[in-house]
Amino acid sequence: MKKEDILKFCWDYVNAKAERLKRTSDELQESLTSETKSTAGDKHETGRAMVQLEQEKLAQQIQELEKDRAVLKKIDILKPPQKISLGCWVKTTAANYFISISAGAFKSETDVVYCISASAPIAQLLLGKEKGDNFVFNGNSQTILEVL
Repeated sequence: MKKEDILKFCWDYVNAKAERLKRTSDELQESLTSETKSTAGDKHETGRAMVQLEQEKLAQQIQELEKDRAVLKKIDILKPPQKISLGCWVKTTAANYFISISAGAFKSETDVVYCISASAPIAQLLLGKEKGDNFVFNGNSQTILEVL
């Protein structure tokens, strides 16, 4: 497993989410159009209001997605890390982390790497540390084995 594979996993996660949001947006637009054609009166207004609420939620999700894309664009996996920062793959005595966006677990045949946001509690503990440093998370003492 390489850092490139983990970064690609994060990009794939963001792109799949973008496709889902686009489909949802198209469905909502279609729903709004059919709502306009098919109903009248209070039911019509309620239906439109529900669709508009969904569109607002969708707009927030799209904003979050754009933030994730911006974070991924900042990651330079070729730059060797001195201290733990954005784009680092951190191996600890408890787990492996890739500090990027919250994209879940990347699994290979040999490893599991948790893709976490830099604002996640565990990432906040890791940032600025280096190989050999110890930290406590959820009452468990851990050691940083490697920073890639």
